[in-house]
Amino acid sequence: MIFSRSGGLSEDSSAASMNACGDLSPADFVSHRPPKQHSFTSPALSLGLQTDMEGHLNLSRMMAGDENDSRSGSDNLEAVSGDDDDQEQNPRKKKRYHRHTPQQIQELEALFKECPHPDDKQRLELSKRLCLETRQVKFWFQNRRTQMKTQIERHENAILRQENDKLRAENMAIREATRNPICNNCGGVAMLGDISIEEQNLRVENARLKEELERVCALAGKFLGRSMTSFPAHNVDVAPPPFPSSLLELGVGSNGGFAGLISPAAPDLFPPAPAIINPLDGAAVATSADRSMLLDLALAAMDELVAMAHMDLPLWIRSTDGGSETLNYEQYHHSVRRIAGMSPAGFVAEASRQTGMAIINSLALVETLMDCDRWANMFSAIVAKASTVEVICNGVGGTKNGSLQLMHAELQVLSPLVAIRELNFLRFCKQHAEGTWVVVDVSVDFIRESVSSGSNCRLMPSGFVVQDIPNGYCKLVWVEHAEYDEAQVHHLYRPLLRSGLAFGAGRWLATLQRQCECLAILLSASNVDESGTITPIGRRSMLKLAQRMTEAFCTGVCASSAHEWTKLESHSIGPNVHVMTRKSVGDPGEPAGVVLSAATSVPLPLISPKRLFDFLREASFRSKWDILSNGGPMYEMAHIAKGQDAGNAVSLLRASVRIYSINQLHLLTDQSIHKHNSNLKPKFRFEIKLQAVNSNQTSMLILQQTCIDASGAMVVYAPVDVPAMHLVMNGGDSAYVALLPSGFAILPDGGGSSHGEGSLLTVGFQILVNNQPTAKLTVESVETVNNLISCTVQKIKAAVFHYGD
Repeated sequence: MIFSRSGGLSEDSSAASMNACGDLSPADFVSHRPPKQHSFTSPALSLGLQTDMEGHLNLSRMMAGDENDSRSGSDNLEAVSGDDDDQEQNPRKKKRYHRHTPQQIQELEALFKECPHPDDKQRLELSKRLCLETRQVKFWFQNRRTQMKTQIERHENAILRQENDKLRAENMAIREATRNPICNNCGGVAMLGDISIEEQNLRVENARLKEELERVCALAGKFLGRSMTSFPAHNVDVAPPPFPSSLLELGVGSNGGFAGLISPAAPDLFPPAPAIINPLDGAAVATSADRSMLLDLALAAMDELVAMAHMDLPLWIRSTDGGSETLNYEQYHHSVRRIAGMSPAGFVAEASRQTGMAIINSLALVETLMDCDRWANMFSAIVAKASTVEVICNGVGGTKNGSLQLMHAELQVLSPLVAIRELNFLRFCKQHAEGTWVVVDVSVDFIRESVSSGSNCRLMPSGFVVQDIPNGYCKLVWVEHAEYDEAQVHHLYRPLLRSGLAFGAGRWLATLQRQCECLAILLSASNVDESGTITPIGRRSMLKLAQRMTEAFCTGVCASSAHEWTKLESHSIGPNVHVMTRKSVGDPGEPAGVVLSAATSVPLPLISPKRLFDFLREASFRSKWDILSNGGPMYEMAHIAKGQDAGNAVSLLRASVRIYSINQLHLLTDQSIHKHNSNLKPKFRFEIKLQAVNSNQTSMLILQQTCIDASGAMVVYAPVDVPAMHLVMNGGDSAYVALLPSGFAILPDGGGSSHGEGSLLTVGFQILVNNQPTAKLTVESVETVNNLISCTVQKIKAAVFHYGD
């Protein structure tokens, strides 16, 4: 069948139609296949609408257009989307009309739902699978997009037509009312001159305020879980009575917005902020409009999270080990009312759910989550930095019920090969029943047309449902759902992120359980230093120092904005080794000078995370990998347990042999490297100063913190001055103890190993290369630090395989 350029059938189409339809006669073909008007052949028919003599829409023609357009996505016309110049040069050239099979249409429609704009590679793969030409696939998608655009335009036109009819009816009613005005006081005929301009403006303003109040009351009712009532309308000639029974009052400004909601029971429910700073563009926006969008987004995210937390199979698929659950996306698209549309280009999704118990009550947990500082401290291995941009709602009655905050956070995986995730999100908390709370996070990108500039991740509705149970425990159902740019993730860590072990619900819940267990043990009266050398006050001071040491280690590995790191590029730096530098001006807890940080991640496919962790934390095996110990053993002077697992502890180690002076560190690295690789040349000699070590000491102290849970493990340590550590152990202030941490982060490989359970090991060092902040960094210092980290990795690989034999 051939279409002319005007969109109709040409005379030459009869023969082609007979050939395409078998034995059907032209009359039979016309009766079964009426000619259809394609929306893309003429601009006048793009909406499938025509008008009659009086300008009204012809609905019968529009309905006929719907029937025709419904088939445009399943047909392929080669003449359309072709070269117009060829058609003009060969006007009589016949074009064949193809109709796809139902199976082909089904495959095409399935891909169109996922990706309306496939690239050349996707079109080529689909054409091979469906036995079609790539041109046919390309034209089908062009026609399908045109059809969808036409349907949307037709729908919008119908809505506009209805609004136009409504406005026309209101206009007629107003005209009729103005012909015979009635006085509200006497009921007689009124003259327009009797009502002053000021009074007319007051009536209009009164009506607008009443409508605004009704909307605010309805919105607040969703937060409080009960219906809200507003005061009745009053005649402008009579002063309205007091407002004692209303739960909310509306503060109205001259511009028609509202400054805040005030409740007699909770006067700080909505703080009267003049404007909200939009984190996406940094500009102040109208308070009323922005708050309305944020409140609607928070409520929709809450509904989606609760639905995903309570639904089981087939929405969630449990893993083979019976632990975490992964999302069935096909079922998710059909059974959950989503707030998100199409994913940004290049983004992939990850979703997981985990159920468990923790030693904490629901109210304490909610209070921790709604305080950004306490939240970042609780999950310091995941949250690199957090801040509250704006408190939109404070909650009801002095509680966190209905609290809504706009927050900014940086999330991290302890590896330099995984980029920091920067999020601008809403955190909404609501009490659903006595002892039952829900906390949901959702990116504010959903109230914009696209992901904010430079963002590599957007957070779908995520959070938890927590319910109190006896004995001080609570039960949690944790859901994490996000979309991220996989191109910014190294291939070693892509299986880990896809499995949900990096940012998934399992990691959040495991960290919470470990921290709660640690807090419970530290508060128990039976928990004392096993060596008996530390007082209770000294124990608390030592734990604070260990916590600060671990947080400093995490910031050095992942280069968050908590410190201003400058990444170094040099040919002397090994592959996958990230070297950064910053200047310390002598802040409390940090030595003054130029600080160098080096970190790398390596796979250990045959070593389980538990085995690797035990090898690195044991003081008796430290000489196997620590070149500063020079092969000598170390002994544990003090030990503070932080959990039922022996691996969760803070220890103080002491070396029994003399440590080389730091200006001889290059000799240590050279000897160790030549032992493993004789091809490497000796390195330059220079002086590196590690905190707490000098040539006059015959021994040193090492503060070490180890922690392990189902999501991974860490071993962090730092050399400390003996006098400073004695002061801390006696209860002195640990905030002024200067240290630079080093250590290891251990994560499962996420199934990326073909040899079974494996590990991903991250090694990080922070070194003071010069005690003058204005000093320049030398090439020799970078080379030696690179050798130090390479030598440590080689020693660990060589020794860990024999551990436990």
